[in-house]
Amino acid sequence: MKKIFDFKNIKKTEKKILSILKRKKIRFICLAGFMKILSKSFIKKFNGKIINIHPSLLPKYKGLNTHHRVIINKDKFSGCTVHYVTEKLDSGKIIMQKKIKVTTKDNSTSLAEKVLKQEHKLYPAAIMKIFN
Repeated sequence: MKKIFDFKNIKKTEKKILSILKRKKIRFICLAGFMKILSKSFIKKFNGKIINIHPSLLPKYKGLNTHHRVIINKDKFSGCTVHYVTEKLDSGKIIMQKKIKVTTKDNSTSLAEKVLKQEHKLYPAAIMKIFN
C-alpha cells in the first residue's frame, strides 16, 4: 500500500496516518528519511514503538546537515545511529551505532555516501536486535 500525505496541516495528516495504522493493526514504526518531526501526541500513541535512523553518532550532531558539520569540525569519525523516537529530537535511547573513519579526502557528499552504506546494514540489524 502506498500513500502520499501533505504535511501542510500536520494535525490533520497525523490523524489520517494514525487511522490507517490502527486499521492495519500496525504496532511498530520504523522511520527512515522521514524528515518530519512527529507531534508529541503522535509519539505518545506509539510510545516506545517508533525507531529512527540518524546519520551521525548521536548524541553528537542532532538534526540536519550532519555530514557538513562533521567535515567543518574535522572530526576523525562519523557514523549512524538507530534510536527510539521520543518527544525530544534525536534524543531517544540508542539501540545501535556504526562508527566509520572520516578521511582527509572526504567531503559532505562522499561522507554521506559512506554513512548511507552503513545505514543500510545497521538498520536491519537493529530491527533484528529489537525483535529477537
